[in-house]
Amino acid sequence: FYFTGTRLAPKEKLNIPVLFMPDTMKMYEALVVIHVMRENGENWPYEDSAELNEDLKRSVTVAENGGIQGILWIYPVHGIPEAPQQKLVSAVIRCRARQRVERRVEVLLTGVVPGATAMPTARNSAMVNTNNPANIQEEVQVTDGFSTTVEFLYELQYQSNEVKSQLGALVGMHLIQRERDTESGIVTLIFNIVFAPNKPMRHEATLVVQCITGGVWKFPMLFIAMEPEVDDVINIEAVGLNKESIVSFKLTSQTR
Repeated sequence: FYFTGTRLAPKEKLNIPVLFMPDTMKMYEALVVIHVMRENGENWPYEDSAELNEDLKRSVTVAENGGIQGILWIYPVHGIPEAPQQKLVSAVIRCRARQRVERRVEVLLTGVVPGATAMPTARNSAMVNTNNPANIQEEVQVTDGFSTTVEFLYELQYQSNEVKSQLGALVGMHLIQRERDTESGIVTLIFNIVFAPNKPMRHEATLVVQCITGGVWKFPMLFIAMEPEVDDVINIEAVGLNKESIVSFKLTSQTR
């Protein structure tokens, strides 16, 4: 699309709207190019064209008489489709404080292969299976044996840095299985999530999966740490009225 004839006063701002309407789960690339010329048609002079470096030569248009006719601003735009999250139910990981639990989380990625499923549907979901470190961003390769390999990146994102500092060291995530249905194009990734909380808490996180060809899938997760079990019961036996009874016990600190 080309828009011409826009006049700008000195130090005036120019807003350029960009509309993105993807029809497949792949990345789209475009360039927003601003070409500025003097209103009176005169050129900007410069000393010697040989002095222009390569970066500057790509940013100007040179007139036949040797002057700079126009100046270019080039902005690359990457359009990355994101699967809709409405109707998605959070995968809930529950554990008592000071204990450790492992859960398998299965996510379905639709629309990975262009043409197989044009846009993600409600089948994008995260399911937790009871089964039998530190958060990482890892590259995943999925192949069906006939098509080219599809590569993914995944990571666990938190609502804030404060939540990340509290939850990040308590959650481990590892991919244990991946497969793709050749007919529907749906990719299934199964993660093993380890949660070992040290105190009661309730925090939300998002499992983000991105295909290197473009397309992002987000799956909400909820981590709940419940009150820990009682360590012990202390019985104090009275030795008489108005007399003190003493029981000693040891406490071990988990940190310095």
